[in-house]
Amino acid sequence: MRVLVTGATGFIGRLVARHLRESGAELRLASRHPERLGSGDGAMLMPNFDAPAEAFLALTRDVTHIVHCAGLNNDQGNATEADHRAANVELSARLAHAASAQASGRFIHLSSIRAVIGARVSATIDENTLAAPQCVYGRSKREGEIRVLDAYASHGRSDAAVLRLPPVYGIGMKGNLATLMRLADTALPLPTGALTGIRSLMSSEAAVRAVSHLLSHSGALRPIYVGADVPPVAVEAIIAAFRRGVGRPMRLMAVPAGLMRPAASVLSKRAFWDSLTAIQICDPALLISQGWKSETDPLGRLTELAGLRKS
Repeated sequence: MRVLVTGATGFIGRLVARHLRESGAELRLASRHPERLGSGDGAMLMPNFDAPAEAFLALTRDVTHIVHCAGLNNDQGNATEADHRAANVELSARLAHAASAQASGRFIHLSSIRAVIGARVSATIDENTLAAPQCVYGRSKREGEIRVLDAYASHGRSDAAVLRLPPVYGIGMKGNLATLMRLADTALPLPTGALTGIRSLMSSEAAVRAVSHLLSHSGALRPIYVGADVPPVAVEAIIAAFRRGVGRPMRLMAVPAGLMRPAASVLSKRAFWDSLTAIQICDPALLISQGWKSETDPLGRLTELAGLRKS
């Protein structure tokens, strides 16, 4: 088995590559920064979305499976809609067309729950959730999903799958979780009593196990999968876990939400605040029913992660 991993220097891609290597797979790694990959895994430059077709055919030639981790995340504050479409839609579609024409195995496309739901919407999310992305990033991820699955369907194939991830935590994480961990590592009292949100998270290790499971399990692939740790956790508990990990006193204050929302608006943090008060629960029942094992102690893992950052 030879696996192409794109985005192999990214947060999740590098962990996927390490796991597959330790499992005995032969790898081909693609990245915008192939010089960071070393010479042992067939490192290649990830083509631009507008590269000649031969560049994508060369990338996917003589590989069995593809794990597509490359893309533009929503933490790139200066990225335009065109940037997101190029990286998350056009690049994914061209890679999938080349892979479906000549790679014999499976194509696992990493996506996000932002492809179906906005950050400030409360909902339970599973594979059947109606897609209603509400940001440029989310819309680009949803269109990328469609284009990948359509590319495989156009070749009469059903061995491509989308893995939608909630916020993923681990060393090197970015986004709101990284912001919360930085806030927790201060002496400031935090108004967590108003943070009524409950969120599904996913450890980076659990995400990697989900990718490995989809590559290797014997049953037919479904088009969409949703991953998550079990159970979901309260935002207040996330902050408390981080504070335990960094050795800070709790200092969590019960401030009414009615006071915090105007303050967040004045500080231009209303969207961030609203994202911390939404209830978003991901249901990974389909993956679990196929034998995948979720992380079952997310708060313990968050405490451990914060301790590693502090040490």
